[in-house]
Amino acid sequence: MKGRPLEFGVNLNNREPLIAPDYDVQMLLDLSSTVEEAGFDSVWVGDSLFSKPRYEPIALLSAISQRTSRVRLGTACMVTSTRNPLYLALEWATLDMISGGRTILGAGMGNPEEGVRREFEALGLDYDRRGTLFEEGLAVLRQLWTEGKTDFHGTFHNYDGVEFYSGTEMAPLMPVQTPPPMWIVSNPRLTGDAPPAVMKGRLDRACRRIVEHGDGWMTCCRAQHPEELVEQLGLIERYADEHGHDFSRLVISYQVTMNIGESENEARTAFGDYISKYYPELSKAMDRSNWGPVGTPEQIAEWIRTFARPASTTSSAGSARSTSSDKCSASPRKCSPSSPQRE
Repeated sequence: MKGRPLEFGVNLNNREPLIAPDYDVQMLLDLSSTVEEAGFDSVWVGDSLFSKPRYEPIALLSAISQRTSRVRLGTACMVTSTRNPLYLALEWATLDMISGGRTILGAGMGNPEEGVRREFEALGLDYDRRGTLFEEGLAVLRQLWTEGKTDFHGTFHNYDGVEFYSGTEMAPLMPVQTPPPMWIVSNPRLTGDAPPAVMKGRLDRACRRIVEHGDGWMTCCRAQHPEELVEQLGLIERYADEHGHDFSRLVISYQVTMNIGESENEARTAFGDYISKYYPELSKAMDRSNWGPVGTPEQIAEWIRTFARPASTTSSAGSARSTSSDKCSASPRKCSPSSPQRE
């Protein structure tokens, strides 16, 4: 929606306490309060089982919810396809309740990484069918959070009248938000381009998932290509129009890892070392310049303006730490008309 200010959120780095000697979990929790006091709009944590170990996101967000009162609490992102949707629905509804309805579930199906494939195998899940697992899980979540029960029948999940209600409670267990917003995390060009036919299939599937299963779209990792954001926004809008969905309800978010320094060279040197530790496998498959803007404050500000123009709407971004290896969530976003100040 034109004319609205950018919104900024901070990724608190629940992996970093395991790789940075000067940052621990207590500092992470303290940082959430600092972020809120500084006026940011949201805080975020990531998710990985063992390919990129980190502290568990729902438990951390529960603690953060008691340290804060205003900021939205989100995952950027959670690999929901590896989680049982019944347990996830219950856990997330509980988080939404204790936070007063401040959650945003950033949900992804799992990156194209060997480490992620090993996670699926260890859990007894079919990595090659993770797209179907992902979509079915989201459908179950939405049904439980809006109707109070699920009777979903799919390839991997089959339920008959399952609800968080035995008959003795006053009502089914539900989140405050019905449903908590789900932002589909997707970038078909995560590791670069592919042959046209392959890329078209990826883009088509991504657009369908975003429109049919999401309340928003979070993307990342192509920070040197604002034209791709323009292209994908157009494809999402076209899919929505062609299938009778309201494109304007979608929130558009862009997550980046940025580093701000007194000079571009200083910032870039520290940035490369940090990314290789944080993403040991994916950093080898990607051009590091696509992770996010690196440079002086003026250069970072210009990057944000460039990526905000395509959406001409609101955004969520900001440096998570004042050190030389800042992780940020910077996103040109579109506000949801139903609750523009909260989305």
